[in-house]
Amino acid sequence: MEWIEFAVAMLLFMGSHRVPAALGVKDVLVTRLGTMGYTALFSLGSTLLLLWVIWAAGRAPFVPLWDQSAASRWAVNLVMPVVILLASFGVAAPNPFAFEGRRSGFDPDHPGIVGLTRQPLLWALALWSGVHLWANGDLAHVILFGTFAAFSVLGMGLVERRRARIIGADWGRLSARTSLMPFAALISGKWRPRSLPSWLRLTIAILAWAAVFHLHEAVIGVLPVP
Repeated sequence: MEWIEFAVAMLLFMGSHRVPAALGVKDVLVTRLGTMGYTALFSLGSTLLLLWVIWAAGRAPFVPLWDQSAASRWAVNLVMPVVILLASFGVAAPNPFAFEGRRSGFDPDHPGIVGLTRQPLLWALALWSGVHLWANGDLAHVILFGTFAAFSVLGMGLVERRRARIIGADWGRLSARTSLMPFAALISGKWRPRSLPSWLRLTIAILAWAAVFHLHEAVIGVLPVP
């Protein structure tokens, strides 16, 4: 039964990111709730489904594949602040290239977080799943985090191609100071930060990291210290 619950939770979570758009439900909800209202509702639903998937993985039969190491626990603690920063600065930022971004307000000469990477949330998901995959070597969690890692990496290419079709001839102009790979535009000299980071988003990131760290044991059942 535990494996069935885990499979159902995974299918519902993955389906929630594709089925609403395919069936037109997303367009209806955006029309009725507005973009911000839909984003808030979708984020809440995704978070609850994600927690269910994680809990279901924890209840699945334990089948060890590799042992957890001190290095992997350190990696999780070092990478998670980066994950939370990417998500905090990426969600609802002016970004016509990513599904989590706003279509309005993007300045190609001052791209902000988009200068760092056009897909901040998918990179956050890739980093989160990658380090947790290393730190959790049992079968259920390998399936869980391996699926998320593959989803995020493959999703980058799919989102990029879809946005390129939508943006069309303006893609070159809008993306001139950006890159898909983090820091590539900075290293190549195409982009230089022009202003300080948003203090509001930085504060949200710090509070989110503190909440994740201190609530991890209570919610997930594992103390996150190395």
